This record gives sequence, C-alpha cells and structure tokens, in this order.
Amino acid sequence: MIIDIHTHLGDILYPNGGKLIDQKNIRKKIFFDVISLSETLLHTGISDAMDQLLYKKIYTLVTRASRARNATATLENMRQSMDAAGVDKSVCMPIPPYVIFDDLEKASRKDNGVIPFTGIDYTKDYDMGAALKSDVSKGAKGMKLHPIIQRAPLDNRKTFEAMEAFAPFRLPVLFHCGVSSYYLGAEQQQKENAALGEIVYAKNLVSNFPNVTFIAGHAGLFQYRDVMDLLGGFKNVMVDTSVQSPGHIRELLKVFGPERVMYASDWPYGSRKPAIKIVKKACRGDKSLEKQIFYENAASLLGD
Repeated sequence: MIIDIHTHLGDILYPNGGKLIDQKNIRKKIFFDVISLSETLLHTGISDAMDQLLYKKIYTLVTRASRARNATATLENMRQSMDAAGVDKSVCMPIPPYVIFDDLEKASRKDNGVIPFTGIDYTKDYDMGAALKSDVSKGAKGMKLHPIIQRAPLDNRKTFEAMEAFAPFRLPVLFHCGVSSYYLGAEQQQKENAALGEIVYAKNLVSNFPNVTFIAGHAGLFQYRDVMDLLGGFKNVMVDTSVQSPGHIRELLKVFGPERVMYASDWPYGSRKPAIKIVKKACRGDKSLEKQIFYENAASLLGD
C-alpha cells in the first residue's frame, strides 16, 4: 500500500484551473525537461548553497519544466500515473482561487483514489469558518497553504484566522515549504515573491498552533537543513519526501524520526516512480521503515 501525501490536480497557476481536471488526452508539451534529469539522478544534485546558486542560474529551465508538468494535471493522467507506480491513494492539494476544494471533491467522486484537501481564498472576504466546516463535512481530509502562489505569508492575520477555525477538526495542514518559482518574465515580477517560502514563516505558524499537525511540503526543497534546524524540534511537524534525495531523507529521519516522514511525489511536478525509488534507497532494505513512510504514517494522519 502506498499513499502519496502531496499531489495536485488542475492548473494551480491560473483562474478556473479546475477545468483542466476532466480534460482528456493531455500530454506534456516538452519532451525532456531539467526536472526529469534531476529525477534520473535521484535528486542527488540538490544538496547545499552551491546548488541553490545553480538553481538561480537555471531557474528559467526549471520553471518552464514545472509549468509544462502543471499543464498535464488531469484526472486521467493522475490515474495512469498511480496505476503505473502502484500508488493506492493520492492526497490532492487545492490552491484557491485557481483550484478549489469543490474541484477536488468532484474528482474524488469519480476516482476513489483521490483524497481532497481544502484551502483558503486570500483574494476575497468571506466566512472562512463556515466554508471550512462545509468542506470538512463533504470529505476534506486536511488543508493546504501555498504562500508563494497565494502571495500570503504563512504567519499573516488571515492565515491565523483560518487556523483558529480549522484547528478543532484535528486535521493536518500541509504548507509549501522552500523558495521556488512558478512564473516567468513580467508575470514573475507581478505575481511572485519567492521569499515567502522561507522557513522562518513556517516556524512562526507551527509554534502558534501546537495542537495542529503540520506537514512541511518538500521538506523545504533546497532549504531542507533550515527545516531540520527550525522545525525539527516541533513535535507537531511532519515532512514529505518530494524532491529530496535518499541522503537527505536519511538526515530527515534522524531529526524527525520515522513516524514523522511521509512519501510524496508532488505529482505532476514530480514523478512517482523516481520518488518511490528514492525512498526505497533511503531505507536501505528496511521493509518496516518503508511501510511507515509509504503508508502507515499517512494512513494514521488521515484516519484511513
């Protein structure tokens, strides 16, 4: 059994992104991308400050690859990916206002392998408490926050208000963690503040809500050491393994413990098979540890 704790459906970068979910025969527009190269290397090039400098130099290539993958996030493609990799459940993350809970809830009724999370819409004033309660009643199994795409720090007023309303449901909250880019050219200047992915914002959030279980998405990307240093001491914080190398996962296991690390691919931004191979290599043949990371930790968290 494998639960992928961090995936996406729909176009998470533009309005009405949920319309992509039901489209058919969608294929990636570029044959090869730099993310595929990193996956072939099991992300072993993602290591330290030098690699962050390299990322800054090639970010356009990375961003183009990410956007090409984002455009393939259909339910048909997700199901094919799950079947090919042997993944049983995909926890799908909304990013309001582009992809919302209702989009994912509809997808879950068509494919019971989809587990929908809810989110908050920073672009409008509304009764967040009532909306979150409604989403949970319809099957939301957690909440997603993306400070960069949603252009809202994790420790801002509206986020804290949402946490106050969501905490009583005792469901997990997964937040994007780490500096990354999603737009190019003028759009990047207008829409994006990548620094909002810095780990210090996450520390402020998790420290203020000790009774909420948080999942640090991607374990911080290049900033995985900051995640270990700043978040490792909080028992209410878990990490997902997407985009991390086998060596990094072993380090994360030492800091967070095997009960707080979960498998993720970040599909379609990441591919499932390399992500599975990375976890297996990190576990070095320990089948009990594999079972925890691939299934048991997520199943316990989700009440599955």
